Amino acid sequence: MNELNLIPAMAEIVLAIAIMVILVAGLFVREEKQPLSHWLSLLAIVITTLVIVSSFDSGGTRYAFNQMFVSDSMGQMLKLFACIATFATLIYARQYTAVRGMLGGTLSGEFYVLALMTLLGQMIMISGNSFLIIYLGLELMSLSLYALVALRRDHPISTEAAMKYFVLGAMASGFLLYGMSLLYGASGSLNLTQVAAAVSSGTVNKMVLVLGVVFLVAGLAFKLGAAPFHMWAPDVYQGAPTSVTLLLGAAPKLAAFAICMRLLVGALGAMAADWQQMLIVMAVASMAVGNITAIAQTNIKRMLAYSTISQMGFMLLGLISGVFEGSTTAATANAYSASMFYAVTYVLTTLGSFAMIMLLSRSGFEAESLEDFKGLNQRSPWFAAVMMVLLMSFAGVPPMVGFFAKLSVLEAALAAGHLWLVIVAVLLSLVAAYYYLRIVKLMYFDAPTDTSPIVADRGMQITLSVNGIAVVLLGILPGTLMTACLQAVSQALAR
Repeated sequence: MNELNLIPAMAEIVLAIAIMVILVAGLFVREEKQPLSHWLSLLAIVITTLVIVSSFDSGGTRYAFNQMFVSDSMGQMLKLFACIATFATLIYARQYTAVRGMLGGTLSGEFYVLALMTLLGQMIMISGNSFLIIYLGLELMSLSLYALVALRRDHPISTEAAMKYFVLGAMASGFLLYGMSLLYGASGSLNLTQVAAAVSSGTVNKMVLVLGVVFLVAGLAFKLGAAPFHMWAPDVYQGAPTSVTLLLGAAPKLAAFAICMRLLVGALGAMAADWQQMLIVMAVASMAVGNITAIAQTNIKRMLAYSTISQMGFMLLGLISGVFEGSTTAATANAYSASMFYAVTYVLTTLGSFAMIMLLSRSGFEAESLEDFKGLNQRSPWFAAVMMVLLMSFAGVPPMVGFFAKLSVLEAALAAGHLWLVIVAVLLSLVAAYYYLRIVKLMYFDAPTDTSPIVADRGMQITLSVNGIAVVLLGILPGTLMTACLQAVSQALAR
């Protein structure tokens, strides 16, 4: 194989080598010196990020491994944010995982190795230009997450959550794989570019294609956590250790968005009329089920799981609005870039919200109840303000970044002629505002039930503060990120 063919995949190769080094190093490090795995993992992500950033200068679209692997601006941006999200997660999780004994065992660095493997799987998914590569990345990410959810082997709730996630995840992977096999049988190729050409030619059996798309969308919906394939999310979010819930609920959404773009828009763009109808049903169901059910929750992790379901419904609006009668290239790029912007800002806000749960937790106590946030302003005015900013961003209150994310998606849906969808989305967003602002009320107007001091290492304090400030700054100045998303999506559509 030509040596140059490895350059587009250099970030993945560097990360894979780093994982092997950390895995071997973990065999020779005593548990009391465990921070070595932590620092090595952070260093691995920094080096991987630098490799990704250096590839931005090359521009254009490059392929590797017989065009099964693609490197373009959209992929590089999503990988960059996936690295940032995983980096922040490991900083947030350090104290939480250490206190709960999740860093011991025969392989003392297993938490970090599995976390990096989920990142590697996401990066492979993001650059997949073949059914085979996408499925390889998906399973690498999923199997690592199954193991992470069950990492607390002596914790029955985590074990139960892992079993549910594994069984339902295997079923969803089966849906996805069966859909891919039907599309391969119809088009005669695993390569997404060749599949797109075959579908556009009109010579492929339409019935087989539609059946393949149905199974494909079902599998993708599970990975996004969109209704009606959402049933795993609340139980797994609640049962998993909070550090694992963050690994599960943040960066993987970027990879799920990427494969939606690669599969639905890239390979099956000619069948948009078919998959758009399914996404419309899923978007409305997700926003309705997520927002209405979240009102009744008293566990904040479970509430945020239903919030995620509704947020994914919003993200799907952008994908729905990309192709319509009389649509132009600019309108298509605007819609998909709005969806990408929404995914990135969702991940940023999710990072901070679960970090706050870990911040309030301590040895022998999980801050999972809404009651645990009572009087937070009296205990720590700064972190109460950070949590308020994050919740207001989720609710779409200006000037937080969540407002502009929702606005850009709604504008794209309106331009596509989906007025009724916009009205439904706005009404359900008003419902969502209730359960987000309810927590703000608890923090500022109720007396604290827990007066113990909030203990956090310096790394978590700084990262969480930067996280909250970023949500505000990106809300005040969203133009740079929105333009970057637009340029990245435009390049991906042009190839």
